[in-house]
Formats: sequence, structure tokens, C-alpha cells
Amino acid sequence: MSEATSDGYVCIPYMHDHQSVEIKDSWQQSKNVENMYFVTATFSDDSKPYFPSYANHYLLAKFNNDSKITKDLEKHPQQKTAFVFNTNAELFERDVEGTMNFVSVYYLEYSKSDEDMSDLAMAVSKNDLVSKATTGNMTSFSSEPPKFTFPYKDNIVVLEVSSQKSHQSVNKYCEQTRRNVCRKGITMNNLVGLSILEKLK
Repeated sequence: MSEATSDGYVCIPYMHDHQSVEIKDSWQQSKNVENMYFVTATFSDDSKPYFPSYANHYLLAKFNNDSKITKDLEKHPQQKTAFVFNTNAELFERDVEGTMNFVSVYYLEYSKSDEDMSDLAMAVSKNDLVSKATTGNMTSFSSEPPKFTFPYKDNIVVLEVSSQKSHQSVNKYCEQTRRNVCRKGITMNNLVGLSILEKLK
């Protein structure tokens, strides 16, 4: 029986070294990688203690098969943390004007009922810049294991945001959306905001 695979996002530190360039080149050729971006990452204060060896610049790639990506990361271990966000369920997807320029990743403090998830989807869908919202889990890779285990790795929410506005204003808008979700009694916290600087594929 073939192993169930998942699509999602991978986010690897881009250090402008031989290893980063090698991964970038191989993903540009790979059929498994749909899109790839050069991004700046802004980690929330809440998430920093769990990932002390984070980077400022990352390659963000949208993949179809997580097991292939995991093999790539195991083959190229890095000191700074790399992240894989696998998709479990799609809350919604719709056409939004403009190109994707921001990916916002959150975690929920408690796993949720179906009713909570539909409340969350409803609150997020009011943000008219969000083209896609998915829930999933996260795996982190680093040659230096973190001191603390991230306890919310199975409760990840990823929003794809399309806008012509500045990253700061998009971030503010997403923060407002996060507060609206919290008002419904669902504790959603920021993990990382990824500002897209350049589309590479």
C-alpha cells in the first residue's frame, strides 16, 4: 500500500551558501515543487523560544508530496531551523485580485471541533485578501535540536494572502483577522509571517 502523502509548504533558511543554492536549483527543476519564493520571515515573540535558530531569509516552496521534501531536508541538514507545513484540510480557496505576497502561519492552542473550524473559516473568510486557508501540521528540521518541543505542531493554520499593499499593512490586516477568530473563543496565535520578496518559480 502506498504511503499517504500530503501537499503543503516547505520553508528552508536561505543562507546564500552552496547548500542553499543546491536546494534552490534542484527545486526549480523538480516536478514536486509547484511554486517557489524568496521570503523574509518574521517570527512572533511567542514562537521564538521554540525555534531559537531561525533565519531571516527563507526559500518558501509549495510542494505536492511531503515525503520527497522530507528526504531533501534530511539530505541537506542545516543549523537554522527549516519547517514543513503539511495540509490536512482546506477551509476554503477562492480567487482574489492581485498576486500572493504574504503567507501567514498560526497555531491553535487547542485542537478544535468541526463547529469551531467552521467558525474559524467564517471569521477568516471576512478578510477579503485571503485566497486560501488550510489547516495542517508542522515538522521542523534542524541539526541542533531545540530546547523545547513545540506543543502545537498538529494545530497549524496557513493563510495565503494576495494584495498590492505593503507587507506591514497586510500584516496588520491579518492581525485583525486573528483577533476576530480569538473573539469567537478560538485561541489562534501567530507563528510566523512570510513576506514574499520574489517569485523564483
